[in-house]
Amino acid sequence: MRNRLKTLRVTLSVFLLSCNPLLALDVVVISDLNGSYGSTRYSERVGAAISRIIELDPDLVISTGDMVAGQRKPVLSENEVLAMWRSFHAQVSDPLQKAGIPFVVTPGNHDASAYGGFEREREIFELEWKARKPRLNYLDDADFPFFYAFELGGVVFASLDATTLGPLSGGQNERIARLSEGRKPIVTFSHLPLWPFAQQREKEIIGDPLLESVYQANGVVLHLSGHHHAYFPGWKNGVAYISQACLGGGSRMLIGEQKRSEHSFTQLTFAPDSTFSVTALKAPNFLEAIENETLPSQIRSPKAVLQRLDLISP
Repeated sequence: MRNRLKTLRVTLSVFLLSCNPLLALDVVVISDLNGSYGSTRYSERVGAAISRIIELDPDLVISTGDMVAGQRKPVLSENEVLAMWRSFHAQVSDPLQKAGIPFVVTPGNHDASAYGGFEREREIFELEWKARKPRLNYLDDADFPFFYAFELGGVVFASLDATTLGPLSGGQNERIARLSEGRKPIVTFSHLPLWPFAQQREKEIIGDPLLESVYQANGVVLHLSGHHHAYFPGWKNGVAYISQACLGGGSRMLIGEQKRSEHSFTQLTFAPDSTFSVTALKAPNFLEAIENETLPSQIRSPKAVLQRLDLISP
């Protein structure tokens, strides 16, 4: 089935030219699975997506955040937060672990907001994921599960702690730059995107040109994000930016569009020939791909213009 899916092929960074050839590496990205505030219930889409992912048997699954539904005021009780995480693990983490598929996460604003008042939710997030830390080749894990980095299959993956609007804090830009010393392509993943993708989310971004320059200078080839609840594979100034659709509620319209994004998860395959493929498999059965031609050719906002990835010449 995977070979029949229409994919787009993208040249990786020139950093690949100076390192050992990649083995084929399959990665699935899921995002924004939560329901209403405090809910322990998940859409049937979530269960269907996890079953399909287990069938695909990727080398890695990444969550770009909002796995539970916190960040409510008045704040949820500790018991309510713990109940949400128990439900999430039963629906998502445990089946993936049983299937032997490594699962890594990055904090979402509803999981571990760094805004004041949600300190306990953030502490619980840390405890939950430290107890489920997968066995990987970590390059920087002092702040796991917030900012951390690991190498898999010749690619460096780095989780960014991005649950508040604006530039990254805590010296994360410098830590990304240090990852380039291994001369391997870098893929970053965070909840907030660097640039806008969806309507009514235009200001909810990192929006930092300095981070873009760090990416360009240090071999970051791809940034994966959530929060905007709309799928788009974009490109700007040598870096690919892929916004994930949601698996939970609240799908949104891409900027300039008139219809909501379809629920989906993203499948990436890093190939030995210095390319990677990108496919979004859509609900309800996650067997069919979103056709690139149904997406706009670009996402245009005052902050950035993102070209659709398959329209970029290699």
